[in-house]
Order: sequence, then C-alpha cells, then structure tokens
Amino acid sequence: MARFFSATGLRPLVLAAMLATTLPLAGCGINNIPTYEQTAKAAWSQVLNQYKRRSDLIPNLVETVKGFADQEKSVLTEVVEARAKATQVQIPPDILTNPGAMKNFNDAQNQLTGALGRLLAVIERYPDIKSGQNFLALQNQIENTENRIAVARRDYIDAVRVYNTELKTIPGRWWKALMYPGSEVMATFDIPPEEVKTPKVDFGTRM
Repeated sequence: MARFFSATGLRPLVLAAMLATTLPLAGCGINNIPTYEQTAKAAWSQVLNQYKRRSDLIPNLVETVKGFADQEKSVLTEVVEARAKATQVQIPPDILTNPGAMKNFNDAQNQLTGALGRLLAVIERYPDIKSGQNFLALQNQIENTENRIAVARRDYIDAVRVYNTELKTIPGRWWKALMYPGSEVMATFDIPPEEVKTPKVDFGTRM
C-alpha cells in the first residue's frame, strides 16, 4: 500500500517537473494553439467570402455576354453549371480538419475558375461586348475579386502552416498534450505556381 501511494504521489511531482521544464521554453506559448487556430478560421472565412463574391458576380456577367453566336453559347452553359456545382458543394462543420471535404470544395472552385476563364477568352472575339459599359464595370469587379481570392487563399494557407507547425513542434506538442488534446491538424490546398503572384484578369480592353 505504501508503495502504491508512493507511486501516485510521484505523479504530481513528475507533472510539476515537466511544467518547470516547459515553461521557460514556451514563454507565453500556452496560448499559441488557440490563437493560431482562430487566425486560421478567420482566414478561411475570408476565402469563403471572396468565393461567394465571385459567385454573385457571375449571373450579371452571363447576362452581359448573351450576344454570343449560338455555337459559342456552350461556354455560358458551362459557367452556369460550374457555378451551380460550386455553390451546391456541402461544407461540413469539420471541413478544416477534413482533407477529403477540403479537396471537394477546392475542386469545385477550380472547375468554376476554368469555366470562367474560357468564357472570358471567348469574349475577345466580341469587341461590342467587351467595350460595353456594363462589361467594363464587371471587368473591374472580377479583376478585384480574383485578386482578393488569391490573397485570401494565401493568407489561409499561411495561417494553417503556422497552426499545424505549432501542433507538431516543441513546445507546441507539449501544450497540445497537456492543454489542447482535441486540437487537430487543419487541411489546406496547394497554390498552383501561376498563383504565387496576384493574378490579373486581362480582357484585352486595356492598352
């Protein structure tokens, strides 16, 4: 019995020794995990906001370019269908820690990006459309939105990198084990090389 109490009595001492070793190394790091997690979640919200902004612009763009020849109207259909798929993708509550759900979301957005790019390429053959005031206004909005999407994606990826690194390195690993056992690595998406710099959507209307 004395041996049992001796062993259990040592546990608080072992924990105290671990904390005594960890605290000098961690400094104020005890709050890093929840702080970085909230930063990453806020960055993700900005990603969603910018994708929604782009989605909201597409119906106006489609309406503006309805003057296409019949044989080219398939690009409009492609954009409309891609937008529908992107907006219908289910975003589960655990998407930030669910790589499969994140991939489905990203794939749908990439399909819309590709369809929108093909639509804009076709517009080059219609100077009356691309010089119209409505289209010029949309051009400016879409350019700004594409830039914001790129920035929001990079900010999210960077925030997740910081958060995930904290979970995997010392002293963050210790704080996770002691204080935040439920914290999980967050999912992210890769940025294609062409997106390393902020992209510009060129409609061919500027000299």
